[in-house]
Amino acid sequence: MLRLLDFKRLWTAFCHSINGLKWTARYETAVLQELVVLAMAIPLSFIVTDIISLRIALIGTVMLVLITELINTAIETLCDHVAPEVHPNIKVVKDAAASSVFIAILLSSLLWLYAMLQFFH
Repeated sequence: MLRLLDFKRLWTAFCHSINGLKWTARYETAVLQELVVLAMAIPLSFIVTDIISLRIALIGTVMLVLITELINTAIETLCDHVAPEVHPNIKVVKDAAASSVFIAILLSSLLWLYAMLQFFH
């Protein structure tokens, strides 16, 4: 019988997730930098706005950047494993993944810029 809340499976999935976050924070500078930005963004969002939905959006966009970077790192690591030599198709895959991080950073930056302009006006 399928148990809706299989706590052992949930705990195992949680541990794998933490291990992935620890590994990427240790070996990927961009992930570590984005974790630091997230740690700064959380308290800063409380200073910048009293609007809860905007606070959630501000923190959420920084989390989106981190999520996208983690996926980008996974894609790049897999590409390097599958095809360690330089290959034009692998370059396209890596560039596309990197561009997703850029778009997430752009979105986050625009929202933070909007919130800061509101704060200073």
